[in-house]
Amino acid sequence: MGEDLDHDTVAHGMMPEDSAELRALYRGFAENHMNPLWTQTGDLMPMHPKPRAVPHVWKWSVLLPLAEASGRLVPVGRGGERRAIGLANPGLGGKAYVSPTLWAAVQYLGPRETAPEHRHSQNAFRFVVEGEGVWTVVNGDPVRMSRGDLLLTPGWNFHGHHNDREAPMAWIDGLDIPFSQQMDVGFFEFGADKVTDYATPNFSRGERLWANPGLRPLSQLQDTVSSPLAAFRWEHTDRALTEQLLLEDEGHPATVAPGHAAVRYVNPTTGGDVMPTIRCEFHRLREGTQTEARREVGSTVFQVFEGRGAVVLDGTRHAVDKGDIFVAPSWCQWSLEAETQFDLFRFSDAPIMERLQFMRSQVGG
Repeated sequence: MGEDLDHDTVAHGMMPEDSAELRALYRGFAENHMNPLWTQTGDLMPMHPKPRAVPHVWKWSVLLPLAEASGRLVPVGRGGERRAIGLANPGLGGKAYVSPTLWAAVQYLGPRETAPEHRHSQNAFRFVVEGEGVWTVVNGDPVRMSRGDLLLTPGWNFHGHHNDREAPMAWIDGLDIPFSQQMDVGFFEFGADKVTDYATPNFSRGERLWANPGLRPLSQLQDTVSSPLAAFRWEHTDRALTEQLLLEDEGHPATVAPGHAAVRYVNPTTGGDVMPTIRCEFHRLREGTQTEARREVGSTVFQVFEGRGAVVLDGTRHAVDKGDIFVAPSWCQWSLEAETQFDLFRFSDAPIMERLQFMRSQVGG
């Protein structure tokens, strides 16, 4: 019965006749900073999520030139800290939030530039759609940033970046800034004005210790909240996706759906998500593949890494290609269509929703 009713159609049993006493009651509520539930049930407890955030697509062909212009006009340094341009969801009143829980930004570092070190409570990652030459230094460990790599900066880790080349580089940042801000949990601390180590190793110390498949160092048996491995390399991601599709060709179960390979980046100490508030995945669709439409509680953001295709967001089809970024807010229906082989990086707030037992999903229909 409850599924057939909503707040607009159910008979409202708490609508008293207007009177001087009733108006006085409501004035008393207002004067004492009170609001009665019976006048706002539909907003506070909707029948299903009704986010203010809206589905939206940002085109890389627009984002990158704007980032390049900021590189010419705006210096990077202490105070502003980063030349990062946040994506502002059109439904969230101008705040640089891609969703109510997630931040996504394009960061741009010019030739030989250094972004100073700092640390903050918020969890962060970087994903590189193209380019190389930048090292991010995380707690003193220089980590190479290259095309297709996922780089982590978990909360309260000192980090800065330096460009070792004569060419600029851009990438996307993802953080849980909106969630942290709404929960009032943020702390921030300045670090060195320059990075603490300008070395440019091919592999960071963390990779040398942790990036050995199926092997855990006995010197590090304690589980960690976030992944101690700060770099997930493209060659490993690509190989895993390729092998899933090859196994599918051979008739073995390996993909999440026909023509759809996918992986989740994990914390090697727990097998769980790389950070407590953000889930990161990578998806590859064969040419011509279409995914089933789905809805999920929580926000999800994609960046197209390679190929051409489309995303359908609440019934509206958007053509997307390399570098384009799109967001599906909570309970927005979305599906993917691959015109060519279609590679996409995805991040979401799923760890929050699952840990708090709010997660629901609906596939199809």
